[in-house]
Amino acid sequence: MPKVLISDSLSETAAQVFRDRGVDVDFEPALGKDKEKLLSVIGAYDGLAVRSATKATAPLIKAGKNLKVIGRAGIGVDNIDIKAATAAGVVVMNTPYGNAITTAEHAVAMMFAVARQIPQANQSTHVGKWEKSAFMGTEVYGKTLGVVGCGNIGSIVADRAVGLKMRVIAYDPFLTEERAVELGVEKVSLDALLDRADIVTLHTPLTDQTRNILSRENLARLKTGAIVVNCARGGLIDEAALKEALDEGRIAGAAIDVFAVEPATENPLFGHPRVVATPHLGASTREAQENVAIQIAEQMADYLTRGAVSNAINMPSITAEEAPRLKPFIALAEKLGLFAGQLTETGIKEIDVVYEGEVASLNTRPLTAAAVAGVLKPMLEGVNVVNATTVARERGVSVAETSRDDAESFDSIVRLRIVTEKQERTVSGTVFGAAPRIVEVNGVEMEASFAPNMVFTINEDKPGFIGALGATLGDAQVNIATFNLGRSAPGESAIALVAIDDPMPRAVLEKVSALPHVRQAKALAF
Repeated sequence: MPKVLISDSLSETAAQVFRDRGVDVDFEPALGKDKEKLLSVIGAYDGLAVRSATKATAPLIKAGKNLKVIGRAGIGVDNIDIKAATAAGVVVMNTPYGNAITTAEHAVAMMFAVARQIPQANQSTHVGKWEKSAFMGTEVYGKTLGVVGCGNIGSIVADRAVGLKMRVIAYDPFLTEERAVELGVEKVSLDALLDRADIVTLHTPLTDQTRNILSRENLARLKTGAIVVNCARGGLIDEAALKEALDEGRIAGAAIDVFAVEPATENPLFGHPRVVATPHLGASTREAQENVAIQIAEQMADYLTRGAVSNAINMPSITAEEAPRLKPFIALAEKLGLFAGQLTETGIKEIDVVYEGEVASLNTRPLTAAAVAGVLKPMLEGVNVVNATTVARERGVSVAETSRDDAESFDSIVRLRIVTEKQERTVSGTVFGAAPRIVEVNGVEMEASFAPNMVFTINEDKPGFIGALGATLGDAQVNIATFNLGRSAPGESAIALVAIDDPMPRAVLEKVSALPHVRQAKALAF
């Protein structure tokens, strides 16, 4: 019988779910805070169910000799070393949708708390003061709410705000016009949102693209008297710059549930009279905790007893029999998606995957999921091969796959087509042995292996470009591993895909972008 340890304060219902499904369980909610004891006992368990207190570090995962699955009751997996878990063959699962309503409601509550200065008025009244004139509030009716990130939680906030008769505008690169109309919101650019919003609420994951999305410069764009709400992730706001804006009166108030460093025992915003702060309570309701506890117990039990996979961060949904044949093509599909996703900067409307030749006879569903996950990963947190198509559908992105028996030039070809609001991009690949390779980009034939760090350029096919590119990289001490070229026709559009030893410095990429004949330059990571 599989054995699971619950090391955080999950609902006790989770333990009963495990037992009902044939899994032995130890319910030790305080164990997650005792690192040494947890390290000493983890080897006896097949599964570990956690919330946020338990830190599933690389040493803990290494000590879990029998560990097969780690389940996070909630969406964030920052407390789990995904890389170490993957290397150890441990599946990591989460529950991305169990606390969406609770988090959205908290954001709306925080918005009202700031708009009406409820915490400050409450404290004043409790000490016997009667300061009606000191707490003049503002209505949210008729105000413009700017929603940054209109996914599962952001769309719920938008729906509630529409019900409050607010004007809702949304910035989300993956939000289509059709989905925006369905939600009753206006899709806008980030700059337009900052210029127009009376209240800004953040509902985006923390990625390289979204870190400090409310930077000093972006905070300065906001209207005087604007309100800022963050119940998403710490690190989305420059906290020091926000404090300055509050001190100067440019920002009327802020509601912050998440901080750059947590647990937050000190912060520049603490003690500010116009800041409402809560200790990461977005998912803290009885209903949400019950939901995520039951969901993670069901998912883990199904995996341990039947091999079923749901909401896995690091594992495709495939059977044991299919795995050996599908593995290299899953890697190819995901890398093709990552290639296209890292080059995509506007809203995606369609993702089409075409399978040609021998690969068309395989179970292509996990391949398509891997390709979609690759496309979405550069912008969205928590996307995996299990939930990728669902996330795409929620954002109004159509996903299609086609299979053809014949393939030109190769035994198997996987072709990926991305249609955005501004352009269409294609990339195709195949598998040589077990290694995925690119064989076409935007109609230009070329052959290139994937490398951890690469530079991609689209340029005019003019003499001297290759030398200029090589010299620019050489002058910056960027070592070239491989250099692959392709062109549509002499003197027309050309493509370079360069593998380099280390990540591309931003300053060097800017120099490459400034070279004559370069139309686009992008650093890629695989």
